[in-house]
Amino acid sequence: MSGHQVSRRQLLKRGALLSGGLVVGVQLPGCSFSGPLPIEAADEGFVPHAFLQISPNNEIFFYCPSDEMGQGVRTGLATIIGEELDLHPSQMVVRSAGSHKAYANPEFGIQLTGGSNAVRAFYTPLRQTGADTRALLLNAASLDLGIPAEQLSTDNGHVVAGKRRYPYGDFIGTAATLELPEATPLKPVNQFKYIGSEFTRVDALEKSTGTAQFGIDADIPGMVYAVVARPPVAGAKPIRLEREHVLAMPGIIAVVDISSGVAVVAERYWYAQQGVKALHIEWEQMPLESVDSATVKADLAAALEGNDVIEATNEGDMEAGFKLAKHQHRSDYYAPFLAHAPLEPVNATLRIEGERAELWTGVQSIQAAQGLVERVTGLARGNITVHNLYLGGGFGRRGTLTHIVEVAEIALAVQKPVQLLWSRENDIQNGLYRPASYMRITAGIDDEGRITAWHASRAGANITGDTMTNLLPAMFPRMPKSMLNGLAGSLEYVFSNWAVDPSSVEGLHETYDLPNALVTHATVDHGLPTTFWRSVGHSYTAFAVESMIDELAEQAGMDPIAFRLKNTEGKPRMHRVLRCAADLMANYQLPEGHHLGVACHSSFFTDVAQIAEVSVSDTGDIRVHRVTCVADVGTAVNPDIVKAQLEGAVMFALTATLHGSIDLEAGAVVQSNFHDYPLLRMNEAPEVDVHLIDSGTAPTGIGEPGVPPLAPAVANGVYRAFGERLRTLPLRVTPNA
Repeated sequence: MSGHQVSRRQLLKRGALLSGGLVVGVQLPGCSFSGPLPIEAADEGFVPHAFLQISPNNEIFFYCPSDEMGQGVRTGLATIIGEELDLHPSQMVVRSAGSHKAYANPEFGIQLTGGSNAVRAFYTPLRQTGADTRALLLNAASLDLGIPAEQLSTDNGHVVAGKRRYPYGDFIGTAATLELPEATPLKPVNQFKYIGSEFTRVDALEKSTGTAQFGIDADIPGMVYAVVARPPVAGAKPIRLEREHVLAMPGIIAVVDISSGVAVVAERYWYAQQGVKALHIEWEQMPLESVDSATVKADLAAALEGNDVIEATNEGDMEAGFKLAKHQHRSDYYAPFLAHAPLEPVNATLRIEGERAELWTGVQSIQAAQGLVERVTGLARGNITVHNLYLGGGFGRRGTLTHIVEVAEIALAVQKPVQLLWSRENDIQNGLYRPASYMRITAGIDDEGRITAWHASRAGANITGDTMTNLLPAMFPRMPKSMLNGLAGSLEYVFSNWAVDPSSVEGLHETYDLPNALVTHATVDHGLPTTFWRSVGHSYTAFAVESMIDELAEQAGMDPIAFRLKNTEGKPRMHRVLRCAADLMANYQLPEGHHLGVACHSSFFTDVAQIAEVSVSDTGDIRVHRVTCVADVGTAVNPDIVKAQLEGAVMFALTATLHGSIDLEAGAVVQSNFHDYPLLRMNEAPEVDVHLIDSGTAPTGIGEPGVPPLAPAVANGVYRAFGERLRTLPLRVTPNA
């Protein structure tokens, strides 16, 4: 990528001034302006929430407010606005939006991509914007052509008058003098042209030809490279450092002390990496050094045994529920720490010149990245430009931006443009993790197979506390450090002593009809930094819940799907999904030695059931041959992308199910690269068959809901194949003697 590329603001300014283009602001929550923006407004740098630009030659730019990390959000949001604008997404130029408060996610209140909510949150606002803009163009065409607007129509970026077709760009001069209509009626579903259709993603050509620009592709004049030596045990600071011999090595420019460790800056990445390996650093001792993986599991189990818990949910009458039960059952389940391991490790390139800074990266919050650069450098927010490029995988990792702090500290120290690259070893050994979780469920069922009582408890580190500790400095860049530390400490104290972090226990009771339900939590934090991981708490709670549901079905002497149907009669969407899954299971033709496991889960407003076809060899090797996935995602904006997300979720989840574990020895992470933290191999990948149910609602989340049911579906299949209940992840079978 050239360092001389113009910014989005410059592009709009030049385009508007040179072509007389019309810039149309999108009316979304929090916008400062609505209606057509005059050229002067673009010149003044006003950035709306998300917007369209229409040029005289009918180029139509859509600036996407959510970050593209492979989930297809650019195509999805372009389809939504294009439906009402009457323009196929392939005819738009789709660009990443810049940083501005008007781009804040309507549900989060900040500019952030995550939680599988982008399509859901922007669905109505973007449709309304497209409809209002189309109405504006029709009004302008009516004046220019002398034809009543009701006698005009539109078709794929053109105004249609009888047999004549006029590009939208023909009417932008008049449109700029008119007010943007508001609350224009939206299309009925039966008139959709693009929503619900399958077509190629708008970024497909770039990504298939290698021209797509990711953060790691940034290349600017005069750039140097940085690699950071970080402590083997999280949180430790260097107490002794020998650097002179490193400074004498070829290509080394500087050795810089920063907040997270020691950075080596060099002319090339390889030189910097070799410099880090040659550093002699003595790190301070940390309490985490006394912790290993066995300690973590034992401490979590002990917390539940000691009943040192806080109530998260208490509904109905638990005592009465257990009295109604014919059978009672209790089981414990365990899920380990996990790393995110996106294929593109985190990176950032920063240039500071005078009072201005320019950052090239790929993150899940451009606003947070800008805030962190502001905090470290002291530069004015308006003088910091962030180019948020494609993300080579996120999964929650690119929502916590410690690397942006690092690159800002390094760039300030060396006064040169710096590219910071994390190696794969850095990513796995020094990153942030899904917390380990120990879960205990005690439940009762009556003689009809209905759950009468449900007590689910989880012990482990919280998720939100560490995430907010990293996010607060970005959101409040001018707040003194002492106040930020106080806020973060107060939040952690609340979640540890008074209230339960919702992310830590989500999914423990929501999927089923549970008239009497108690959810409790014990915070046990060993000091390994945690953050959101794809599907967050659902990623481990579903394993416990759906394994227990299968065990309860066996207690009741019922078919696993029949038992689930019995206990979802008050959850019509999930009930419908399960009925579809039951019909599909009835048509399975299983080879000898193959068995089926089923699981379902509700998360991010989406209901998913999965059927895993499993076999277990005599040596204990688990093989998943096929996964059938049934999902109610409401309206599927682009069914092909929805299916791809569910297929990808199966592979992601199966990696964790069969292989995923971050282990500790003396407080340090054992795993370091894909040789000991493996991804699913092609020869392990199952066939995936996706069935979508359209419940007629607005779109629901899809990036994450395909992950939670997979592990329990496989575990339940293994039980039928091998007769062994597996309650610990990753799944391991004890082979026959």
